[in-house]
Amino acid sequence: MSFDRKPEVRAEIEKLTHTKIVAGVPLHDSYLQMIAGVNENGAVITAKRQWLTIPTSAAGTRKASEIPGLFKPKGKNILAVDNGGELTVMFILKKSVKIPPRPFIWTTREKNRAKYARMVREGVIEIVRGKSTADILQHKLARTMANDIRITLRDFFEPTNAPLTVERKGKNDPLMDTGRLIGSITWTFLGSGE
Repeated sequence: MSFDRKPEVRAEIEKLTHTKIVAGVPLHDSYLQMIAGVNENGAVITAKRQWLTIPTSAAGTRKASEIPGLFKPKGKNILAVDNGGELTVMFILKKSVKIPPRPFIWTTREKNRAKYARMVREGVIEIVRGKSTADILQHKLARTMANDIRITLRDFFEPTNAPLTVERKGKNDPLMDTGRLIGSITWTFLGSGE
């Protein structure tokens, strides 16, 4: 590095050290932040009123309020409809459900830690040589991190979905349902003051 490039290189390195890359669900989306948090750490969800209504495949994506003729048979923890004398179970009633941890962000970070460190080392060398900038390195790293999170989401199978969930979804893919979570994965940059 020539002596006259030192201030320029120092400024680029300073940018790197004062910027944090945050990859994952959008910071401003409280619903997706909650979904990510529940999946990262697991949770027990308890009914706010009397029951949680867990849909069966017969209910599909409908809410209980959207199904005419829905009733709770005496002594049973279900909501059903009467189809000519035969009950079709639409919801299972539970006091609480336990969602196991599926730490897709943590898994991605741990699995790719060495790759990200290598990318930073190689990027800094390119900056020193005058062939790159802090912005280029940060965007490349952020895109890679977001793509790696999407891959982890797509390939995450353990712990499996509950049997009722597998029946409703028609498959066992614990972190995939509507595609909203995987489609939201992005990145942002935070400065030292944020």
